[in-house]
Amino acid sequence: MAEPKYIFNRKTLSYEKYQSNWRQQMMRVLSYLFSTAAFAVVIVVIAFNFLGSPKERMLQRELSFVKLQYQILNDRLAGMENLLAEMQDRDDNIYRVIFEAEPISKSIRRAGYGGVDRYDKLTGFKSSDLVVDASRRLDQIASQLYVQSKSYDEVFELARNKSEMLSAIPAIQPVKNSDLKRISSYFGVRTDPFYKVNKFHQGVDFSAPIGTEVFATGDGRVISVKKSQWGYGNTIEIDHGFGYETKYSHLQEFKVRKGEKISRGQLIGIVGNTGKSTAPHLHYEVHKNNRPVNPIHFFFNDLTPEQYELILELSALPTQSMD
Repeated sequence: MAEPKYIFNRKTLSYEKYQSNWRQQMMRVLSYLFSTAAFAVVIVVIAFNFLGSPKERMLQRELSFVKLQYQILNDRLAGMENLLAEMQDRDDNIYRVIFEAEPISKSIRRAGYGGVDRYDKLTGFKSSDLVVDASRRLDQIASQLYVQSKSYDEVFELARNKSEMLSAIPAIQPVKNSDLKRISSYFGVRTDPFYKVNKFHQGVDFSAPIGTEVFATGDGRVISVKKSQWGYGNTIEIDHGFGYETKYSHLQEFKVRKGEKISRGQLIGIVGNTGKSTAPHLHYEVHKNNRPVNPIHFFFNDLTPEQYELILELSALPTQSMD
């Protein structure tokens, strides 16, 4: 029990027992509560701004750990993207070149993944940009890996058919021409012998007497045996597969028929002078993916390096075609 308090009364010159009223007691209580609350607020502010609660410190450690793991993940994603880019480059510029396959276009390799709303559920948070960026990169890598796996499947099939392809590619001259003297006109812009204007000559002309044997330059199937007294005259067309076709024109005789399967070096016709022709000769063309290409680049089974250089020099000289 609290001890009683006394005050000095100047009028009576005596000490009297102090009695506080209810209003004074209420003010004392309110003052105590206010000062206590103010002190508590100061303590809380100091604690939250400078000390931190154990839970906050734990959350801070977890946040630091998450940031570290995100950085590691980001580095791994960058490494995967670099490795994938190297795989794509080797695929387009080495493997597909070796097997005569067209490179995969960048539009297909960089194709998107998912729709525009795919990442909506990841937005609306403070770190949404980081999460969306990482998710998008992962999806792009997954999409590109799928395209690359399909490309490797195609290359694998091409490798299995490599021997068949090597047999099918036109690789010899269609007539016997060891001294290289029979080529009278080359691939490119040449003077037309009838109209005396420059025209694009899609093949090579081999000057040879009527009766000279003509041979298939690669394995394939005869897709056309056409008789004509106009244009290219009597012509044989062979589909070698893998995008290659060859044409043999101005023939005198056919030794094969349409639909027949033939082998490289097989006799298919006889040189003639049919159609639009100035003298007996064979007009020979090579097409790759429906486009004419220079046949002299496909004589590698017949020519030495020195002969190939010579024939390139001769092909650059201006000549007149024979058809």
